[in-house]
Amino acid sequence: MPTKREYRDDYPDKTLYIPGPTEVREDVIEAMCEPMFGHRMDRMTDLYTTIVEDTKTFLGTDNDVIVLTGSGTEFMESSILNLVDENVLVTTCGSFSERQANVAERLGKTVDTLEYEWGQAVKPEDVREALEESDTHYDVVTCVMNESSTGVRNPIEEIGDVVADYPDTYFVVDAVSALGGDYVDIDEHDIDVIFTSVQKAFAMPPGLAVCVVSDDAYERELESDSASWYGGFQRTLDYYDRKGQTHSTPAIPVMLAYRKQMKYMLEESHEARDERHREMAEYTQEWAREHFDMFPEEGYESQTVSCIENTRGIDVAETIDAVSEEYDMVFSNGYGSALGEKTFRIGHMGEHDLESIEALTDAIEDVAGL
Repeated sequence: MPTKREYRDDYPDKTLYIPGPTEVREDVIEAMCEPMFGHRMDRMTDLYTTIVEDTKTFLGTDNDVIVLTGSGTEFMESSILNLVDENVLVTTCGSFSERQANVAERLGKTVDTLEYEWGQAVKPEDVREALEESDTHYDVVTCVMNESSTGVRNPIEEIGDVVADYPDTYFVVDAVSALGGDYVDIDEHDIDVIFTSVQKAFAMPPGLAVCVVSDDAYERELESDSASWYGGFQRTLDYYDRKGQTHSTPAIPVMLAYRKQMKYMLEESHEARDERHREMAEYTQEWAREHFDMFPEEGYESQTVSCIENTRGIDVAETIDAVSEEYDMVFSNGYGSALGEKTFRIGHMGEHDLESIEALTDAIEDVAGL
């Protein structure tokens, strides 16, 4: 049992370059400080319909949008409950895609995995082969768009095109660490469900999860004998259609922050936000190859999180501590025991720009003597 560690009031401010949470604009944080109001008042309808419809506009989708209090894991779980009767094909290439398989197994589903070594990307042709050659009918295929444990960006667009050839199989995408910083045309590639958490590339305080649901996925749930209560597509979307609100009490202050930040995102545009993230990623990858190497398979590098292979054998934990202490900047070690010292990760997402990423790499160079 851990002992109580009293929260203090004197922590130094640190600039976050981790794979989330990330930096949040000051006025977005301040937006959470409005006086409280009821979640069944007209004011709540104004707030919730604003953030839902603004999100649809930003993402350029005609599909339905759900914003619920929770982490993206809520929709990782509910999408399985809502769409899978029995069999699901989970593509795995890192920790978070393996988590999806574990979630589905714990929900009592029959899980087959299409497995790749960590650092490798899921290949569309392998998904097609798995669907064609299996005697099993899969209700759902899942894929992580951005495997932040390894820095791999999977080609979900091409995978979506493959799954679209199997009309009774639905495509579910975990885009937790990418959506909002890496452009994807959801409707064009027949993605039935795609979800994210707002504390990543949306650059908002933690507390909300966003899910985009196709009409086909909604209709699929209607045919099911059971579905998620909290994250059910029918329950959430029907309540929105009737009331313009959430079925359960939401984190109103975080939704106020969401409203403020989404206006900034609309002003910048999805395409421009994508370009800014691409510039940061390309710079970080070039820097990494000059001093270390990139861990992901070439050509499949993430646009929001760079996983860098520690080819110099620096003490990653010591370097992170020194950069934090001397520069008040925080980046991340490798994910888990397997990659903890073998890699380190730089989150270049949200409101960061090229200048701020260069400041971090300069600090790492100084501390590590590169």
